[in-house]
Amino acid sequence: MKATTRQILRKATIGGRITSEEALALFEDAPLPELAWAADQIRQSKHPEDIITYVIDRNINYTNVCISGCAFCAFYRPPGHPECFVLPKYVMLNKIREAVELGATQILMQGGLHPDLDITYFESLFSEIKRSYDVHLHSLSAPEIVHIAQVSGLSIRETLERLQNAGLDSLPGGGAEILVDSVRRKFSPRKCTVAEWSEVMRTASELGMKATATMVFGMGESFSDRVAHLALVRNLQDEKGVFTAFIPWTYQPGNTALGGNSPGGHDYLRTLAISRIYLDNIDNIQASWVTQGDAIAELALRFGANDIGSTMIEENVVAATGVSYKMDQRMLIEVIQRAGYKAAQRNTLYKILRTHNE
Repeated sequence: MKATTRQILRKATIGGRITSEEALALFEDAPLPELAWAADQIRQSKHPEDIITYVIDRNINYTNVCISGCAFCAFYRPPGHPECFVLPKYVMLNKIREAVELGATQILMQGGLHPDLDITYFESLFSEIKRSYDVHLHSLSAPEIVHIAQVSGLSIRETLERLQNAGLDSLPGGGAEILVDSVRRKFSPRKCTVAEWSEVMRTASELGMKATATMVFGMGESFSDRVAHLALVRNLQDEKGVFTAFIPWTYQPGNTALGGNSPGGHDYLRTLAISRIYLDNIDNIQASWVTQGDAIAELALRFGANDIGSTMIEENVVAATGVSYKMDQRMLIEVIQRAGYKAAQRNTLYKILRTHNE
């Protein structure tokens, strides 16, 4: 007999691992309040101290030049476009100085797939950053690593080894979108394949690096595609234990070639909760205030999220779609406390640096 969604959720809350078929049933049939209850129960079992964390960082987009041309991206410009840029090194160093003065412990650097930036560019940049500032470089998505390897005539392992030696500490999960090749061929045919994305994460783990995993949903993929994405992440985590956190967020259509509509708060919260329920081997699930705003982010803390992300002193990719929420450290703390939790600042690897009293 086929299990009901209530039975599936009950199994998950007492420590059972749900199958992909059961996750699909939750997407299709589970009432949102029941998903919230189960996801919150699982969050509490993993984080019984009722602390919600955040990190202070800056997201520096070093270039918008990109040969990928993803249909869902409003930020990139093709080579030769009049709006193309590569930030001068002194500008990036000044941005990092400003961030450190604001308490940043992490620098997130991501950009386009620039045809002329090989590994020596990043080795020089990262080395100078590390000589100048005591920050954690959580930088370069898997597609960027694959592209740098190709431009430089190197293997993925050689690329990661050299970048790590230059100062790269961990990898963000960007560029995953939906980890189903048929979806990727439709929306980002020139970006790395699922196998290449997975190889980057496996290799990073073998070199002692950690990473996050993300999912961008709402571009027209099916619920089955979302479950396949979650399954790949869970299997890779079983194999390598590389992921510190999972961050699902919604496609934003403004100024993109793809257009259409963004998923609403209901779909976001449903997907977030199912992520928490299905990904039993990833401790941290992050709410996305960047795409959802503070009200939905606050709700997300009752839908399985135990982290509210970063202050994101700077953000340009989502902002290029016309969505531009702003949250400083004080506002993040207020959202956490308003939801009934204790707020704590963490570092990239989820070590708590300090807690905040009421």
